[in-house]
Amino acid sequence: MSIPAVPAIEVRTVAETEFTDWVKAVGVGFLRPPVVSERFARTLLDNTDLSRVQGAFDAGRCVATFRSFAQELTVPGGAALPVSAVSNVTVSPTHRRRGLLTRMMAAELAAVRERGEAASTLIADEYPIYGRYGYGPATSLTEWEIDVARTGLDPHWSRPADGGRVDLVDPAEAAKAGAEVFERFRPSQPGAISRDRRWWDLTTGAVRRDEPWTEPFFAVYRTAAGDPAGLAVYTADERWSDAKLPENTATVKGLMGLTPEADRALWHYLCSIDWIRTVRTGYRAPDDLLPLYFPNPRAAKTVTHADFLWLRLLDVAAALEARTYATDGALVLEVLDATGPAAGRFLLETSGTGARCTPTTRTAELSLDVRELASLYLGDESARRLFALGRVTEERAGAVARTDDLFRTARRPWCPDVF
Repeated sequence: MSIPAVPAIEVRTVAETEFTDWVKAVGVGFLRPPVVSERFARTLLDNTDLSRVQGAFDAGRCVATFRSFAQELTVPGGAALPVSAVSNVTVSPTHRRRGLLTRMMAAELAAVRERGEAASTLIADEYPIYGRYGYGPATSLTEWEIDVARTGLDPHWSRPADGGRVDLVDPAEAAKAGAEVFERFRPSQPGAISRDRRWWDLTTGAVRRDEPWTEPFFAVYRTAAGDPAGLAVYTADERWSDAKLPENTATVKGLMGLTPEADRALWHYLCSIDWIRTVRTGYRAPDDLLPLYFPNPRAAKTVTHADFLWLRLLDVAAALEARTYATDGALVLEVLDATGPAAGRFLLETSGTGARCTPTTRTAELSLDVRELASLYLGDESARRLFALGRVTEERAGAVARTDDLFRTARRPWCPDVF
């Protein structure tokens, strides 16, 4: 008796008629109820390039998902590097360990090269998965929990001492002022990524996902001249002790200021709200000035510290030429890449007028995998640390120290957004 052949699982782009089922499969992969409203699916489809949406189909049922979209990544020096952002990556629990992610990732990385994007980004839910595809952690984050009573701040504070002010605004004004502030903020923050109109619609509730929604508060910091220079988005719970004392927490969904004065004013505002006993800061840069704004920095307790944005370089020359460097110099890098696109030997020459990176036959001075180059690229990692871990090879004495001299930045990179 012959055994029936098992139909092959098909990996391909998703048709418009399959999109709602694809969204349901995303929910399955992220352990959410596999239910999606037609309204939300249509709204999402209207903001999605289907040519960049992949699915794996088993007998017509979507069992794995993958999506990418165009993004700009701020690199040291302020340039916006065109990259492909990867999101909605799932494999249904019934179809694990069948190579579906590998097939979808191979198709995406080939498409990135064809589109001329220099790199790919993603936020890894699990650490071990993406290194085998050439991604490396490029930014980190820290989250603090602030005990308001211990900060040492003036509890009677009402407005900034610099002549500015903090105003609560409605969602429409928050989107308008916030977009203006962010576009001025983004070039100054390596690791920041571009935001489109849909990002602001989701943040303000103009467009809502199929999940519970809590209306946030929006606080805009304005300078003495009245110009918006900062925005805080936060929610607050309602908790009271048995003794009828307030024990409420303000949870920050996002906070950015164009100056330390704007940052300081927004944090002081949050820590002076009546009935708020704790402020949860949300994901911040690991070297954020936040704790030092308080007379007692220990009032801010670290509750999360982790890797965040992952980067996969594909066009090494274009990526290395896009950023600036701390000193003038030259360095020959041997880049290893098991899947091929980034492999090669490159001469990086830096000066005050920019950088030049070209393929070369010169003897390599430092050898490293493309994953380690990604970790060095934005300035968050140290070549000395990677050398101590055996993850880079010094082919010429002094190359490790010279790499740090070139790549390290005064402040650590930070990606404020989940995608």
